[in-house]
Amino acid sequence: MLTSVRKKKQSNELLISFGVSTLAVFLGILVAKIGVNFAAILICAPFLIGYLIYVFKYPRIGLLSVFHYSFIVNGLTRFFPPVIPFGLIVDGLLVITIIACFFSIKKQQASQINNTVFWLALIWMGYIVFELFNPEATSKEAWFYAMRGIGFYMVLQIPLTLILFPNREDLTLFIKMIIYWSLFASIYAFKQHYIGITDGERQWLDDGASITHFIHGRIRIWSFYSDAGQFGAGMAHVAVFCIILALSPTNTKKQKIFYWISFLILFWAYALSGSRGPLFVIITGMSLYLVIVGNLRILIIGGIIGGLFFGVLKFTYIGSTNYQIQRMRTGLDPNDASLVVRLENQKQLKGFMASRPIGAGIGTGGSWGDRFYKGRWLSSVQLDSWYVKIWVEMGLVGLTLHLMHLFICLGVGIYNTLRIKDPQLKTEMMALCAGYFGIMFASYGNQILGQNPTGYVMYMSMAYFFICSKWVNKDGNILPVNQVDK
Repeated sequence: MLTSVRKKKQSNELLISFGVSTLAVFLGILVAKIGVNFAAILICAPFLIGYLIYVFKYPRIGLLSVFHYSFIVNGLTRFFPPVIPFGLIVDGLLVITIIACFFSIKKQQASQINNTVFWLALIWMGYIVFELFNPEATSKEAWFYAMRGIGFYMVLQIPLTLILFPNREDLTLFIKMIIYWSLFASIYAFKQHYIGITDGERQWLDDGASITHFIHGRIRIWSFYSDAGQFGAGMAHVAVFCIILALSPTNTKKQKIFYWISFLILFWAYALSGSRGPLFVIITGMSLYLVIVGNLRILIIGGIIGGLFFGVLKFTYIGSTNYQIQRMRTGLDPNDASLVVRLENQKQLKGFMASRPIGAGIGTGGSWGDRFYKGRWLSSVQLDSWYVKIWVEMGLVGLTLHLMHLFICLGVGIYNTLRIKDPQLKTEMMALCAGYFGIMFASYGNQILGQNPTGYVMYMSMAYFFICSKWVNKDGNILPVNQVDK
């Protein structure tokens, strides 16, 4: 009996080893015939399959993956071959997470989607789909690529946040992740500035980015973001978070020191970007915070500090020998050459847009226009402003709808924040509102709002503006976990 069992075990082992050997030979031949890319696919396949199994079991992992990936997606293009579709991986991760939700979430979780913030995003996405039939936009491929940052990511990420990250603790985690990633981006920016850039980054500059990233012989730092303007805005955005969290009465002395140090790191990283627009993220964001906080003493002190900062930049020459400070100062100059050019472009566009209430079509302007509509006048015009981009591509109708959407979300966020009595939750929500408003304001000067990773932070912030009211009772005090949504 024992002998027969051993023989059967040995025969099975022989069969398995023969099968593995045969498979190895077969795969070796394929690698030799097809190349190293196939070998890379084979190596990655087990990890990919394992990841998919994990996401389908825990869809939160998918949303976290999208969030983390959004910070590095642009930087990867400077370290790996351009044949890899890094941008489309974002779409894949979002779609996989959505599909995983259908198999994993409960009915009660799915009901969280029935929220005004989702319907607002869906209305905006509906107008984007309507633009698909704009007679001037003949390239559907351009529409597909361009609409992703304008609304597609929003309409996917908001419901995922409502379903997978709807709790009070998730908000705290969300803010911590933003700060940690931004500090990491700052450290890498310091490496670029004080040590040097990589060969891939130098090639990126040589391919055309040097036009906007070398000013008067000085390099503007971008870390692993899409460009210096986006990096500067991202650092200023999170710097606002850190100031407000440092002022929180509930944080310990150690926590406050951490946030003040983080603010200084992020502010200097923003300064290294050489971008002027992000200065207004801090100015407008902190202005809104001072209004929301409702403390007259803090409002007066903050107003004095802000006024002194503005006055030094606007009316003095203090620090002019420092390139970064001088770049900030030019952002307040109404005669700045780049501002004059932008205003002149807008004058030309005004005549062009007079007969186009629904715009020239999504993807017809900017970099996508240069790629898919080369030769058209519009593709040669610089659409530096996010709102100018929306206006040109989606018309006055689209711009009005977009601004209404943004301000409704902000208004709800401010209203719900004012109702909250818990000091820590109130502080975190004030940070979201202030940062959101700062990005809204600064997006007039640059195309910040729809870019990675700022766009993802904004979309998740929208969701929290609406659901934070579920965490408190009618008196504004925190509800016990088991009473939320009851």
